[in-house]
Amino acid sequence: MASLLAPYILKDVTLRNRIVASPMCQYQARDGLLNEWHQTHYETLAKGGVGLVVVEATAVSPRGRITPGDAGLWCDSQVSGFASVAYAIKTAGAVPGIQIGHAGRKAGCSVPWQGGAPLPESDPLAWQPIAPSALPYMAGTPHLPSEMTLTEIERTQNDFAQAAVRALEAGFEWLELHFAHGFLGQSFLSQQANIRTDQYGGSLENRARFLIDIVVAVKRVWPDHLPLTLRIGVVEFGQETEASFFESIQMLKWLKDAGVDFVDISLALSSADEPVPWAANFMVPYAERVRAATGLPVGASWMITDAQQADAFVRAGQLDLVFFARTLLANPHWPFQAARDLNIPDPSAVLPTPYAFWLKNWPG
Repeated sequence: MASLLAPYILKDVTLRNRIVASPMCQYQARDGLLNEWHQTHYETLAKGGVGLVVVEATAVSPRGRITPGDAGLWCDSQVSGFASVAYAIKTAGAVPGIQIGHAGRKAGCSVPWQGGAPLPESDPLAWQPIAPSALPYMAGTPHLPSEMTLTEIERTQNDFAQAAVRALEAGFEWLELHFAHGFLGQSFLSQQANIRTDQYGGSLENRARFLIDIVVAVKRVWPDHLPLTLRIGVVEFGQETEASFFESIQMLKWLKDAGVDFVDISLALSSADEPVPWAANFMVPYAERVRAATGLPVGASWMITDAQQADAFVRAGQLDLVFFARTLLANPHWPFQAARDLNIPDPSAVLPTPYAFWLKNWPG
């Protein structure tokens, strides 16, 4: 029976356990370039004992950044910084993964601790975001995106493919496409954000087309022996919660046929006032339903913090991987605490790093 600390194999990639460092934006890049902050941050997470480290949302184009501090892989000069990070993760025993995406109508904002509001037009760092339709993320805001032309849609799909090529060149072995949280991919899927009347709007098949086309484009350049995964918001909470989930199930079946290997289950956040029922482990039931309906392996995060509960989710077949965010920010060595909580007699058997020795041999 699988457990939280058991290895996990997908394609030709083996994770030493099923604990994943979830992609978390650091907002410390400049011109998309990684620096010493990212090097230390990701190396520390890997040394802490996780099986997979997914590097933060990395923009496929300058206009795809959430903030001016976002990481990016839209040009070749950015590859070397990512290569250094991927090498450090790999050397520390974890699998290097990366999430690539486009912020869509949520782009061009200040960093969260400065309010996260759209940058004013007078700011020299500001730019106009793009989206499936010229609808703002926050009702009443003057921060309107421009509606993407067919040429811009095709260019953005190619941007994803080229970013995937650069991620591969940098040494990443796990690729996640970001189609959640109200960003560009999610916006095309959402009827709240997409009111187009062409082949990318209207029916579910049309609204899913942008996402499917990206997967097809990336699949052409990403090796078949490495996992191609995605994070998707499977549910828009509100009056049409179940209807949106049903659409996501159908779309995921199409995406599986297009070549997706794994799904990181998340929520849509298609609007700023979405009534999300925040609670511990609240996305796990949706992940379990996706797994049963599509046959795709799944992971989830969102307020999973207890090792015994996470282990139970894996053992019950509800999750294949468990993604942790703030838990690992607070304690990068949490996997060793998890081993203790799960009464593993010899942590070095499942976490073969120097830290395991001290957990086994030092009291307290």
